[in-house]
Parts: sequence; C-alpha cells; structure tokens
Amino acid sequence: MATVKIVLRKKINKDGTYPLALRITKDRKSSFIHLGYSVRIEDWIEDEQRVKSSHPNSTRLNHFLIKKRADASDTSLEVETQKRDVSTKAIKQKIKPAGGSTFFAQADIYLSNLEKTGNFNSFIAERSRVKIFQLFISGRDITRTKPTGKKDVKETGLSDIVFSDITQGLLTRFGVELKAKRKSGDRTIANYLMMIRSVFSFAIKNGVTEEKYYPFGKGKTSIDIPDSTKTGISPDEVAKLEQVDLSVFAHDHARNLWLISYYFAGMRVSDVLRLRWSDFKEARLHYTMGKNKKTGSLKSPEKALVLLNKYIDMEDPKNDLIFPDLRVLPNLNDEYEVKRRIANAVNRYNKILKKFVLPAAEIDSNVTMHISRHTFATLAGDKIPIQMLQKLYRHSDIKTTIGYQANFIHKDADEALEAVIGN
Repeated sequence: MATVKIVLRKKINKDGTYPLALRITKDRKSSFIHLGYSVRIEDWIEDEQRVKSSHPNSTRLNHFLIKKRADASDTSLEVETQKRDVSTKAIKQKIKPAGGSTFFAQADIYLSNLEKTGNFNSFIAERSRVKIFQLFISGRDITRTKPTGKKDVKETGLSDIVFSDITQGLLTRFGVELKAKRKSGDRTIANYLMMIRSVFSFAIKNGVTEEKYYPFGKGKTSIDIPDSTKTGISPDEVAKLEQVDLSVFAHDHARNLWLISYYFAGMRVSDVLRLRWSDFKEARLHYTMGKNKKTGSLKSPEKALVLLNKYIDMEDPKNDLIFPDLRVLPNLNDEYEVKRRIANAVNRYNKILKKFVLPAAEIDSNVTMHISRHTFATLAGDKIPIQMLQKLYRHSDIKTTIGYQANFIHKDADEALEAVIGN
C-alpha cells in the first residue's frame, strides 16, 4: 500500500528555503508533487509534517498541508482499490494530472498531441472548436469568426471548467447557442460534440477524470451524424475540364491535379501532391494511401500519363516529387508541415478552379478538389462490383464502401418511381 507524506525537498532555493512536496511511496519507489510553498529548515517539524508557529501564516499553511495530505491519501486509496497493481507515478497522475485536471487544461494537451503527431487538419479544426466552446463557457460572444488563440485566452481571462460540470444540460444549451448564434448545421454541431467527447476520453484514459462524469452514451447526450449529400459532376463536364485550353500554369496545374485524382479512382488530392516518379514502375502506380497507410497498385491510364509527362521537364534533382508544391519544404518527414502545405495548396487550387477554370470550361456545377473523388464514385455507380470498389478505395471494411457508394447509386429508386408515374 502506498504512503503519502509531506517532506522538504533537498535542493535549497536561492533565499535559503526548501520546497514542500507530497511524497508518494510504494514498494520503495517514490514520486513527488511540489506544493508551491517553501520554508526554512528551522521552521519545519519533520515528524509532525507541519511548520512551527515561528513561520509567518503558520496556521493557514498547516491547514493547507493537512488538507493536501488527506486528499492525496484518499486518492491513493481510491486508485489502489480500483487497481491492485499500480505505480507511484499512476497515483501521482491521479492526484495532480499533467497539465491540470480541468477540461481546457486537458484540451491543450490533446491539441498539442495532434500537432506533435502531424495531424494538421485535425489540429486546426479542433483548436477552433475548443476556443468556441471556451467562449461559450465564459459567457462570451461565440459569433467571432476567428476565435482567440492560446495567448489571447490567458490575456482575456476566459473561464475553465471541471469535467463534472459538463452535463447533458450544458451540452444541449451549447448546441442551441451554436445553431442560434453561429447558424451552425447539425453536422457542425456534431463535430463540436465529438471534440468534447474526444477530450473527455483522453482525460479518462489518462486518469484525470472518471467515467461517471462522461456525459455521452445511452440515456445521455447522443451524437447524431446527419447524412451528407455527396455528388460528382457529369461525364460531359469531365470532358469540358479535359478539353479547356488553360494558358496560365497555375490554372492548368489545378485542372491537372483534379483530373489525375479522378483518373486514379478518386485518389485523394493530398496523395496526388505527394506522388514521386519512383512510384511508377512499368506503367503502374504503386503508392501508400496517406489516410489509412494502405498500399496498393493501379494501372496508369493513358490520360493520366499524358498529364504527368507535362512535369518531366520540371524534375528537381534534390528530390523525386512529380509536382512542385511540396519541394519548398526542407524536410518532407515533418508530417505537420507537409499537411499544412497540402491544406494551403488545396485551398488555393479550389479558389483557382472556381474563379478561373470552371468559367473557362463553361461549367456551372460546384467543383472542388475533393469532388474528383465523388465524381469517380458517381460515374462508377453500380457498374463496378462493390468488392473491386473496396479495393480501389482501400477501405478496410466493405460496409464503408457500401455506405459511401450508396450516395451515388439511384437506379433502384429511379425505377421504382417510374413504375408508379411512368417516364
């Protein structure tokens, strides 16, 4: 069983005092939690774990020390009751979690982990959601287009909240505020709730809060993700994109990236931008999908090879990248910077498509880089066996493929309608 004791640390401060700390000991191993106070050695009674009356504010400090020791002992006993084999570090984490035990203290660590692991898109999206939620908790205006960053939060004194205060009622009010004041749709609100759920799960996993405070699940707050409309463009519109004459490199490049994505079974543009010449062997593309790290091989369509050949003269001896977008990065192993650069490029090319390419091609449909993926799925329809589509999309579960492809297959519904009202 662990023992908890208040001790003076051995390292002396510049003013001649010694830091007070909780010492948690089990199996001859100790962990320490500093209490934020220091005393002179002559003012400390070691056996009684208290300061002498000669110390200024001795009564108040002793009350503080008694409470800290009692709370730590209770927590230690609780942890050991739940788990027989537990280390002093685990008990310390429960008593004083890294980063703090409140929601936004843990959210900062959660965001930091996303950033460190290179999840740029998730980091940017979740950071914004965290700040909007903090504005709501603080009673501030949540309609701000750009929520405050970390520095602003400290300067403007936004509130924090303990996990036990995040109730079903509070989450309902937050959803209402998002809909009323930010005009958020159901999918956006679901994303906010999923962020809160992720931080909760992160904190529970790290022993910062308890499952009994978890506000999601059966009989609690449910997160309903609405169906989203996924549509591609028509074969005629694809042909217009292929045939339009674009003399400006940036416009032509945006079109080429879109078509290459489409030609390779709706390959994500993030993967297109990472393509290397060495990925092509004997007219086949061999690549690893960035999202799920699945490998595979596709025959290179002649149309794709024609477009790729446009970039042969632009080869850079320093690296093997086909397209110039990522060549400016000094380190292609820095996943965060690579994803940041890709996100900026995709945003830029979406604007170029809308402002220059689509008008030149006389296309009225909404076309973004991601629509290339939906376009392939639309034109594949029910022509390609679902097992083959699963392989092309590299889905782990065929149910994912069936669910995705259902957005683009309308034949049965069309025939049923015609059977009733005629052509």
